[in-house]
Amino acid sequence: MGKTPRVLILRAAGINRNSDAALAIELAGGRPEMVHINRLIAGERRLMDYAMLVVPGGFSYGDHLGAGKLLAIDLIHCLGDQITRFVADGRPVIGICNGFQALVKAGILPGIQLDGSSDTPQSVTLTDNASGRFECRWVRLAADPTSVCVFTRGIERPLEVPVAHGEGRFVARNDATLAALRAAGLVALRYIAANGGPPSYPENPNGSEDHIAGICNPGGNVLGLMPHPENAALPHQHPRWTREPLRNEGDGLALFRNAIRYAQGM
Repeated sequence: MGKTPRVLILRAAGINRNSDAALAIELAGGRPEMVHINRLIAGERRLMDYAMLVVPGGFSYGDHLGAGKLLAIDLIHCLGDQITRFVADGRPVIGICNGFQALVKAGILPGIQLDGSSDTPQSVTLTDNASGRFECRWVRLAADPTSVCVFTRGIERPLEVPVAHGEGRFVARNDATLAALRAAGLVALRYIAANGGPPSYPENPNGSEDHIAGICNPGGNVLGLMPHPENAALPHQHPRWTREPLRNEGDGLALFRNAIRYAQGM
């Protein structure tokens, strides 16, 4: 892929975090290119010409028919073959917030059936926050050390990043699905309390089961998460940057650095 991987930042109506994602990719050592989904569908751009795919946050297509649902339909029916090949090739993909919702509703995450059912490819979902309201706040995340996720490799300290969503509560179809997620190493990130222990509201801002903030596919190269690491890429984005020793970089940048490093090694 070369020393500076080309990274496709997907654009579509209602997506509004594409510029933030592009900055994070650039800071992490990648070469971001913002490409509208219509150009991919029309064949003007080829997904396989890129080393990494970012599906940013926002409100794609106004979240009509549900958060991320219409974008998911485009991903399945218009770009399904390309994305299937991209993922199978091991290239990194990250879906953030609305992008996470789209990847889940497209069946790209978790990527396999976990409970033995065959009636639908979707065994998990992201639904209304337990608080019943839009949550916009900073949270703490811990990477699961047993996860196969390439984005979280080597991350041992908590990450502080913001959330901004109304439908971010992670729910599995049943207990068997949740247990299978854990057993397969697909739980990448969890919300944690300030002391590092299990959180309550608002530390778990949406009421997600098992405090799950992000999951990956069995290959570890596709990550979906509700928090916004791209909005914690610069040290002065942190709300306490004037009251604490200045950090070298925002906590969220570690996820992008891992992905770019992984893409460079392919």
